Amino acid sequence: MPDAPMLRPGSAAAPTGPSPTKKVKLDDTAFGARFLGPLVHQSVRAEQAARRRGTAATKTRGMVSGGGAKPWRQKGTGRARAGSNRSPIWTGGGTAFGPKPRSYTFKVNRKEQRAALASALSLHAERGTLAILDAGAFKAPKTRQALDLLEDWDQDRPTLVVLVEEESNAALSFRNLDRVAVLLSDSVGVTDLLGAASLLLSEPALETLTARAGQRSKLAGQAGEGAAQEARA
Repeated sequence: MPDAPMLRPGSAAAPTGPSPTKKVKLDDTAFGARFLGPLVHQSVRAEQAARRRGTAATKTRGMVSGGGAKPWRQKGTGRARAGSNRSPIWTGGGTAFGPKPRSYTFKVNRKEQRAALASALSLHAERGTLAILDAGAFKAPKTRQALDLLEDWDQDRPTLVVLVEEESNAALSFRNLDRVAVLLSDSVGVTDLLGAASLLLSEPALETLTARAGQRSKLAGQAGEGAAQEARA
């Protein structure tokens, strides 16, 4: 079963680094999964596509002002025939086959999303770049404490810190640090996890991500128990 060290911020007088003996056991379904490259790639593409605003737009020849009169008569000038000076081949004309406002999102099945999330979490657990943060130890926003904690942990950056809404003191402590991102556990995605060289989770955030990545096995177990009860009835 995978595990991760517990990190706790210390005071300025007696800073406390990561304790080598304090380990937190991780769920094997969420943090011990096999890395599924195709599913991870599909989920990253879906998340990045969903972030696109899709507002790019161009004007066709019918939307560009002007061009109502024929530039010159059809025959007798020696020039190529032209019906409008707003044709796409003219300077100042409309755009042919240009982009229009649209949604770029596409669907990824829930089981695939959970498998991709578990793959990204398991990758950090396997590499040893995952740690659990005692966010309750931040009694007030202290950027110095957060910086000391990361320096004692001695992991590469960028670092992703995943918290819950109630842990505002910890969020305010980490948010101004260079190459450190703070996200809520409900909104973190596969792209965020893969873009981070190290991952720091609070205990409530760990529970949330474990539930998000390991929900399939829980639901499968509940369904199996329900089917067994119906069979006995």
